[in-house]
This record gives sequence, structure tokens and C-alpha cells, in this order.
Amino acid sequence: MRVFSRKKPYTDIFTRMIYHYKVKKLSLLFFRLLLVVAGVLIVLLVIGTIFALVRSRDAEPLFRLGGQPAQRNVNISLNNDIQVFSGLGRLRIPLGNSSTLILSIAFPYSSDDTAFTEELAGKINEFRTIATGYFSSLPEEKLIQIDEDAAKHEILRRFNNSLRLGRINALYFSDMMVIDAF
Repeated sequence: MRVFSRKKPYTDIFTRMIYHYKVKKLSLLFFRLLLVVAGVLIVLLVIGTIFALVRSRDAEPLFRLGGQPAQRNVNISLNNDIQVFSGLGRLRIPLGNSSTLILSIAFPYSSDDTAFTEELAGKINEFRTIATGYFSSLPEEKLIQIDEDAAKHEILRRFNNSLRLGRINALYFSDMMVIDAF
């Protein structure tokens, strides 16, 4: 009588040994590959850190992504220590008579005072809210002819009230125009 054996291919002891040997060899190769990749990343991080520490802060960037930087915190140098802060950008302020005021506000500040510079950068949204609130609250009779000097004086006073580490001495308005609603 003939007995047919239906063994699965991996049930043979030699087949199992070869399979486990190959899996072990492959997993060891994968582990070594991961170690090499981790080592390369660590070396790159160390080299980049040393390069950043040695490189001066005034050096140009090595490369730029996306073209020119945004106009958000533009500082135009006047002297070595005085710069013009124009980080508020162009404001579009809805007025009471359904028209829109377009305005850019800038002011000089001392760039040597880093604490004040950081405070200015942190107050950008508050400054925008102050300027928008001032012009939005003007009565309709004053909107026909806006007194620029009075507006500068009042906004300057409000800006300085919100500052703790320094004072702004002058404000400059540019691109000041009123667009009437149709």
C-alpha cells in the first residue's frame, strides 16, 4: 500500500533552516542599513550645528526657498542704530460711510534695543487693531476730509499706551487713500 504524504514545503526541517537563515540574514542587513542611515543623519546634524555656530549672524543666507522674503517685517536701515518699522503692512479699514481706507503705517525705532524690537514684533496685531478701531470709529463728517496730523497724534498716543519697553516718537502714513463704495 502506498501512502502519499502531503507535506507543506516549509514543514521539511531543511527548508525551515534555510528559510530562517535567509530571514535572519535579511533582517541583519536591514538593521545595518538603518544604523548607517541614522549615523549619516547624526553626522549631518553635528556638521550643521558646528557650521551654524561658526558662521556670523550678518552673513547672507546660503539659499532661499520661494524667492523674495515677504514684506511683513520689513526694516529699512537709516543709520546703524535707527530703522523704520513697516511690519504692519497695508491696512484696509472699513469706514462708517461704507467706504474703505487704505493705509500703511511706519515708524522709526532703535534697532539696538532688542527687547523693544521684540515687543514691537509681538504687538503687530494689536497695532493693526488700534489703527482700524480709530479710523472705523470716526464720525461721517470727519471721514470726508481726514485730518492726518490729528490721526497720527491719536494713533501714536494709543500705540505708546500699549507699549511697555519703549516709546515711538513719530508715525508716518503712506498709501493713504479712501475708496468710496459704489
